[in-house]
Amino acid sequence: MKSLTSYSIFPTVLHFAIAADIPRPRGVSPEFSKFYKSTDSFTCISNPSITLSVSQVNDDYCDCPDGSDEPGTSACSYLSPLSPSIPTDILEDNSNVSLALPGFYCKNKGHQPGFVPFISINDGVCDYDLCCDGSDEWDHVGGITCADKCKEIGKEWRKRDEQRQKSMGAAAKQRKELVLEANRIRKETEDLIQDLVTKSEGTEIMVRELEKQLEEEERRERGRFVKSPGKGSRVTILASLAKERIEELRDYLLDVRAQRDSAKERIKELEFILSTFKEEYNPNFNDEGVKRAVRSWEEYAACDKPFNGDAAHDRDLDEITKSDEETGFIKWDEWETTEESDADVLYKFEEYLPRLARDWIDQKLRDLRTLLIENGILAPSKTSGDESKAVTDARNALKAARDSWNSETDSLKSHQEDLEKDYGPNDVFRSLKGRCVSKDSGEYTYEICWFDRTKQKSKKGGGDTSMGTFVRIDSVMVDDEIPTDGKGLGSGTRIALRYENGQHCWNGPNRSTFVVLGCAEEDEIWKVVEEEKCVYRMEVGTPAACEVRPNEKARTATPRDEL
Repeated sequence: MKSLTSYSIFPTVLHFAIAADIPRPRGVSPEFSKFYKSTDSFTCISNPSITLSVSQVNDDYCDCPDGSDEPGTSACSYLSPLSPSIPTDILEDNSNVSLALPGFYCKNKGHQPGFVPFISINDGVCDYDLCCDGSDEWDHVGGITCADKCKEIGKEWRKRDEQRQKSMGAAAKQRKELVLEANRIRKETEDLIQDLVTKSEGTEIMVRELEKQLEEEERRERGRFVKSPGKGSRVTILASLAKERIEELRDYLLDVRAQRDSAKERIKELEFILSTFKEEYNPNFNDEGVKRAVRSWEEYAACDKPFNGDAAHDRDLDEITKSDEETGFIKWDEWETTEESDADVLYKFEEYLPRLARDWIDQKLRDLRTLLIENGILAPSKTSGDESKAVTDARNALKAARDSWNSETDSLKSHQEDLEKDYGPNDVFRSLKGRCVSKDSGEYTYEICWFDRTKQKSKKGGGDTSMGTFVRIDSVMVDDEIPTDGKGLGSGTRIALRYENGQHCWNGPNRSTFVVLGCAEEDEIWKVVEEEKCVYRMEVGTPAACEVRPNEKARTATPRDEL
């Protein structure tokens, strides 16, 4: 059985070995080699109804409408969208005139295989960036010879690719740490929200209780029986007020008299100085200022002096400023005698009752008075001062509780909105919130603050110019080649951030910024361009954008297809 199995497999192995030995025509890649296996004829790939002889392949004449018979020449290059329009005389009905092949295949041994546009075959230029083995210039047009540089180019490429892969590995590690940090922040926010909910509910209950307490204190205040501000009858109160007023006027008169006496002494002293000056000055000294001062003094001395009081006047003032106890003119004790009012009698009656009965009667009287006031039958009490301390304390306690409740409610709402906000895949951008990245570019410095704003600042001075405030996360398709330093977007779907409603642009719209994110080991602004007036595009690298995409392709890591 073992020998029979070996013999049965041998023909199949022999068939593939023979097929593998059949050389591919120049410019054909391995994935298209199956169309060129026949040694007798060739069928156009996209037009199977057209069959050619093998000798017509790569004969520098385009026989297939799809150009598949010329994989190694530029005869069918006019089919490329990069070439001039297709001549109408060669078109046939129902013919597929789009290129079936991606280009001229370069093996690039020692490096990555690639394709060169058909229009670049034998054009006298060495396209080492696409075809490092020089096989695209096989006809040596103009005597040019393109040496095989795949060994050194491949070595350099592998070195750069190793560095890039190492950087991408570090960036992926950074992203994992950002995700862990984002999860931690989210958990802290959830715990904080739970604490705020519990605290806010407790504060709300306290506010409701304090509202009831304030209402009860105000009700008690309205029903409180207010006694007269003084003791006794109204005449007694008036006498007390008059006594206080007289004492104030007496003190004021004493103060004015002291000021008058001080002014008299000052005037007397100044008159003596000027009189001495007049007698002792030299009249022969020609000084107009001195002469003018002497004349003014003579005029002043000649005028009648105002009455400044005499001894009799001072004796009257002494008598007036004496206290009433000294003069006996008004006997205040007779007017301040306390008389029992009706309220005093009532309160004295309560003193003979047991405490429980006294409290019960007092509360019933207060409730009755409050009921009469609330129904408009009795006027509310008029107090000579502000509200009672109990009402003030209750009002202040309620205000403090309401302020605390409002603060907790606002904080709770803010954290709930933040928790519901979109922070990208795995919530990764949550860990970047609040961070800012800047870049010097010419005469401006550009800055992006994650999920906050973008701005522009002139190096010549002046304030910042807002380029937009964060609105939402978006996505965009890109098709860029990653540069040698790895700071590029590559090809595929990329995360984007929209910043809108920035500072108004003169004679234009409000500034806005479309931020496209690429994978990088650290946060960095790569490029800023103004696509339209005051409409900016910013390319930014960050570890947060290093997520795996099935459709992602980077041209530096795969065979390059330039068509």
